[in-house]
Amino acid sequence: MTADSGPADAVEVGSVAEQIADAVLALPGVIDLHSGLFGEVATYMPGQRVSGIALRDEDGEVHIVADLTYDLQEVAAAVRDTAESITGLEFSVVVEDIAQTRKAG
Repeated sequence: MTADSGPADAVEVGSVAEQIADAVLALPGVIDLHSGLFGEVATYMPGQRVSGIALRDEDGEVHIVADLTYDLQEVAAAVRDTAESITGLEFSVVVEDIAQTRKAG
């Protein structure tokens, strides 16, 4: 599922990465996706990249910024389950950073 096969494959992989990103960002406890220390965690497609999602033929990774007011293990498990349900691949989740969302009011 790598984007190295050709332009059409890259668009398909990018679309899957975008689906994962949208679904993961909608989960409680996920503040943002994280591209890694040097921006190395990403899926590339023509003219665009999806930061924080790395897809390979056999597996993938999602790197997140998690809300510290949530149970980090539960957040990571929800992210993993979401990514795996979209792709059917095994996923690792890396909590790259934690932060606290501000409460309105």
